[in-house]
Amino acid sequence: MRKIAAHYALVGGELRRNILISVDDNRQIVAIDEVASLDSCASVEFFPGILIPGMVNAHCHLELAYLRGAIAEGSGFAGFARAIGAVRNNFTKDERLHAASVADSAMWEQGVEAVIDIANDELVMPIKERSNIEYLTLFEVFGLTTQNIDNHKEMASRWTQSSVTPHSTYSLQDNIFRSAVEANNSTLSVHFLESRDELELYHNEGSLHQWYNKMGWECDFLHYTTPTERIIKSIARDRRVVLVHGCEATATDIEHINNHFLTPATWALCPESNRYISGSKPPVELLRSKGAKIAIGTDSLASARELSMVENMRLLGDIPLVELLTWATANGAEAMGLDAKLGSIEVGKTPGIVLLEGCDLHNLRLTSDSRTRRIL
Repeated sequence: MRKIAAHYALVGGELRRNILISVDDNRQIVAIDEVASLDSCASVEFFPGILIPGMVNAHCHLELAYLRGAIAEGSGFAGFARAIGAVRNNFTKDERLHAASVADSAMWEQGVEAVIDIANDELVMPIKERSNIEYLTLFEVFGLTTQNIDNHKEMASRWTQSSVTPHSTYSLQDNIFRSAVEANNSTLSVHFLESRDELELYHNEGSLHQWYNKMGWECDFLHYTTPTERIIKSIARDRRVVLVHGCEATATDIEHINNHFLTPATWALCPESNRYISGSKPPVELLRSKGAKIAIGTDSLASARELSMVENMRLLGDIPLVELLTWATANGAEAMGLDAKLGSIEVGKTPGIVLLEGCDLHNLRLTSDSRTRRIL
């Protein structure tokens, strides 16, 4: 049994002082006590900072860790997509495995408890199977020339906590997009409204449209008129859905998404990736004003300097700390369907315990020195 305390602990959706957390040998929380004086308690481990549950990375591509620094910043949306294809075959299997292993270990040490991870192949699956982190792997279906999803379904069938998901509203023909949705038996994750190019495609404009024309690819889904209309007409109301990035989302888009899904869709924001690729930003204040459910992702090391949840929180602006921490923990756990055991400090749960250090404890805000490390 370990008894743990800090200046503050995130309990019951608020930061509370004088909280003592007791955790058994299986990492299960067995007691949460408010005590008048922690100094009077025996065998207590006291940490300077804020105790939070293990974080949930709502969007990651672990398999792309080997591309760290391989693609120049500011390449733009279409340029980044082309660069991925151009450089991904320049690395050996061992290099890819090593990079994924290092990234997985770093996330764990920084306090990531669970990850919604997007995959194109099975190479790093054994790393995830052995990891302390709980992964939900979604094999993404991608490509306008894709004819069927048989290979994706076969890959998902070979691994625990794995399923299939459509990549985006701009990269799949209509029947294949719908097939991927129907094949998913878990959370759907869709890259959504990441850039202006995606919107312009639906009006036969922009760099994606130009690229597709150059390649001779036609799109049979433009009758939907907008990516939002495509989501609403292609995904049933009762599905659990994560919409990734959302940089170009408008008030109308958010309202239509809110009105469609019975369980609120989760908007997974990855601001470091957006900054790296195109300098864009997610519409945080707009999403907040519309009551959208927000979670935080890191995206991949192809488009980020590190897989840091804290850095992505920091880039979202001057948001109240409790709200940010809820996005990074409870909302991500709900998006994965794992909120019964992860995402919050509650008796009976096994969320992991993480220390958030270097905050402004007077104003309860992140600082440039803020960082996380795992306690258990």
